[in-house]
Amino acid sequence: MNVIFRFAVVAALLSSSILPAAARKKAPPEKKPSKVDIEAATRLQIFLDRANFSPDKLDGRYGDFTWKALALYRVSRREQPQQPPAQARTKANVAPDVSGLDLASVEPVFVSYTVTDADLQSVGPLPSSLSAQAKLKFLPYHDAAEAIAEKFHCDVHFLEQLNPGKMKTLKAGDQLMVPNVEPFELASVKEIKPGSDIDSQGANDIEDQPEAQKSETKEKNKETSTIEPAPAPVAVKIDTKTNMLEVHQGDKLIAAYPVTIGSAKNASPVGEWKVRRITKMPTFRWDREMLQHGQRSGNFYLLPPGPNNPVGVMWIALDKKGIGIHGTNDPGSIGRAASHGCVRLANWDVVRLATKIKSGDTVSIY
Repeated sequence: MNVIFRFAVVAALLSSSILPAAARKKAPPEKKPSKVDIEAATRLQIFLDRANFSPDKLDGRYGDFTWKALALYRVSRREQPQQPPAQARTKANVAPDVSGLDLASVEPVFVSYTVTDADLQSVGPLPSSLSAQAKLKFLPYHDAAEAIAEKFHCDVHFLEQLNPGKMKTLKAGDQLMVPNVEPFELASVKEIKPGSDIDSQGANDIEDQPEAQKSETKEKNKETSTIEPAPAPVAVKIDTKTNMLEVHQGDKLIAAYPVTIGSAKNASPVGEWKVRRITKMPTFRWDREMLQHGQRSGNFYLLPPGPNNPVGVMWIALDKKGIGIHGTNDPGSIGRAASHGCVRLANWDVVRLATKIKSGDTVSIY
């Protein structure tokens, strides 16, 4: 009996020493992408970005949003989308099937760019406290690296990777390698049409149009409709499960952008809504009670316009008070953090969205 007992104990000890060792066995380290891999992934991201199927910030990786944007692009062409891999696989930088895509149209992938004085005009000191920010006339970029990264729709760390040792001391005249996208021009935001400039109040604090103004708009629309046929209606659809916003014109899917939606505590309002107005370079009424509990208080800050305004450079109001689709001061948070009930896009994407929609268009959140 003692022999049998000792054998059982030894077997148990052996198995207990083996199992934890197996449990501790780590997956092989992720292979670092080569320059060829990075260029190929960036080429696809630029292709999708140019087609208005945004892959989120460009970073030279086949991430979750690159897969989602590609799938929706194929849907827009009546093609069968490739099923995306599990999230763990997208984090492993798995390349999708790119057959049939005119990726040769993206040439070169990276271009040389000279930093200008205009780039640096939107850079300046940015205090951390809201009370100090409210005293400013403009909320600028923290530094030139942030400004250039947003201009070329990309991640700051990716720019540093492309331009080692240059990003911390940028000045006018410096040469950089950047992704070959259509640049986001901060100075041209106010020229975006359609939309309206309303500067006197906070973007989330403006009442509906007076009835007289609504009637005048309807009459203008009637006059226009007698001149030329009305275009197919535009509808925005926001999927809270995939964090993707789709733009449909009639039965055609014409654009898609990654978004951040509300949390369980401050959920984005599921349902059918209408675009009420579009405000460029908005002022934002920061009210903790309103943001956290939906209750307006007298303790608030009016934060001035600028790329580091919490709602970015564009506010698209819905016909639900205090709720809108807007830009952001943190493009790295898109799809990765919760909002206070609104729908948030990168500044370069929300500006493109604003050119495709107008007051009265439908917005479905589901």
